[in-house]
Amino acid sequence: MNVISNFPFLIIGVIGLVLCLHGNYLGLSLRGEVWGWACFYVGVTATAFGSAYYHLKPNDARLVWDRLPMTIAFSSIMAVFIIERIDERRGTASLVPLLLAGIVSVAYWRFSDDLRPYAIVQFVPCVAIPAMTVSLPPKYTHSLYWLWVAALYLLAKIEEVLDRKIYRWTNHSISGHTMKHLSAVMVPVFMTVMLARRNIKIER
Repeated sequence: MNVISNFPFLIIGVIGLVLCLHGNYLGLSLRGEVWGWACFYVGVTATAFGSAYYHLKPNDARLVWDRLPMTIAFSSIMAVFIIERIDERRGTASLVPLLLAGIVSVAYWRFSDDLRPYAIVQFVPCVAIPAMTVSLPPKYTHSLYWLWVAALYLLAKIEEVLDRKIYRWTNHSISGHTMKHLSAVMVPVFMTVMLARRNIKIER
């Protein structure tokens, strides 16, 4: 189930990437946004393969390919949010450094067995995005979706922590980690719906 539950990441990742790059169905007007969202959907798509590969035979060598795509998604979504809420130029300029920071954090963990840089890369967006959603004026409508996404990711982390307990509670039919995958995949789903529905606010 931990392998099969990654398949939805492939579906929404490919759909989002096609909508993002083909015909600009999602209405992305800034080049930085296009590249940022494209990297996000690439990360989501790659997560389907990397996570499935790891769960087929879990070990540290394979775990690299599970964590690396997720850091791409985390880093790119942070850059996109900076573009939207702070400044287009700064956000666009931050995309490559944030992606490199994510990649380096995974490599550092692999060779030093120190998970702290990876944890920072993963959790900083989880704190910064909800905080900026509440405190900074939005450029687009439907910005409440950002808070829904934060709540879904928090739910996924709770399910991961309760992995074995959920497995027992469900009479060994589904684990907390599988439920984590199913909750986490709703993040790109909600993001895609937000992009399809939103418009530029008249007043900012």
